[in-house]
Amino acid sequence: MNQGLIMKGIGGFYYVDTGSNIVECRARGKFRKDKITPLIGDLVDIEEDETNNQGYIINIHKRKNQMIRPAVSNIDQAVIVFAAQKPDINMKLLQRLLVYSEYSNIYSIICINKIDLDDHADYKSVVTMLESIPYRIIETSVKMNKGITELKDSLKDKITVFAGSSGVGKSSLLNSIEPGLGLKIGDLSKKIERGTHTTRHAELMKLENGGMVLDTPGFSSLDLVDLEPSKLQLLFPEFSRHMNCRYTGCMHVNERDCAIKNAVENEEISEVRYEYYKIFLQELINNRRY
Repeated sequence: MNQGLIMKGIGGFYYVDTGSNIVECRARGKFRKDKITPLIGDLVDIEEDETNNQGYIINIHKRKNQMIRPAVSNIDQAVIVFAAQKPDINMKLLQRLLVYSEYSNIYSIICINKIDLDDHADYKSVVTMLESIPYRIIETSVKMNKGITELKDSLKDKITVFAGSSGVGKSSLLNSIEPGLGLKIGDLSKKIERGTHTTRHAELMKLENGGMVLDTPGFSSLDLVDLEPSKLQLLFPEFSRHMNCRYTGCMHVNERDCAIKNAVENEEISEVRYEYYKIFLQELINNRRY
């Protein structure tokens, strides 16, 4: 019996890195019976047939975290990538991804890419908003070779998932960090300013600095997780400094003497962030009604 890490999964086959080789595995039937699906990032025990380099997954070790989209486990951090322009920053998706990362207990780094395209640096308002939370922001440009070293250093000895819409330059960034990856780069559709999908499946890729990255297929929407509405406030880290409201169970929307609303008025909490809190809260409430 060997132990290894699932690097990718395609069509019911899982490719497990044992440290000495990659073994093509299927999952034992007990996992299907127990409604458990092996995930990329899982540490597993396998039975290997060394004559044909194939095997079976017989045990999945306990996961420290798990994401639904992409379906991956044991992630150390997420790099959430948006372009300064072409396509413009999708603020709603940015806020959803941040909430989702908090829910999944995954540390987030926000990467604002293609800054060379923003002649007036309009993206800086987004940086200011994010720094007030605070999140770490890395500004990058492959063309100018700006921020690439900083981004690469942040990946050292970490398992990192790259997330963001198509066309924001995730594959270009990863190729700049590790030229040997040779990821396919798609063109941006001029008609709708949306990237063509170049990443067909999720796969962990090793970096020379000891890290591993997962470049996920781009997407333009993300449903909120099945979350109790009252718990949403816990996924906005900057709220924690102001949760001394007059009433227990305050939802920070219609209540009087709300410390969160006061903090927004005093510009201690970003008004943009607060507005998206209210939008997501209403979505969660509406979902509970059906």
